[in-house]
Amino acid sequence: MPTVSLFYGIKITMNWDEHNPPHIHVEYAEHEASILIQDCIVDSGYLPNRQLKLALAWCEIHKDELMQNWELAKAGQPLNVINPLV
Repeated sequence: MPTVSLFYGIKITMNWDEHNPPHIHVEYAEHEASILIQDCIVDSGYLPNRQLKLALAWCEIHKDELMQNWELAKAGQPLNVINPLV
């Protein structure tokens, strides 16, 4: 799974052969969650509260870029790296 962004120990990835609805995979330590891009809400999994807030904020800020990556992934194209939170 290609890494789209990495910040504060939070790893954001997106599969090449994704299924709808558009989503990202978020990992922090041993925790994993799937976040829906359009609504910036958790679809499945768990993240600690602080990391969840950071991941959701990042998703909201980069929603357009994430949707562009979603289309690239569906087309089997290389994904763009997205700036981390700073």
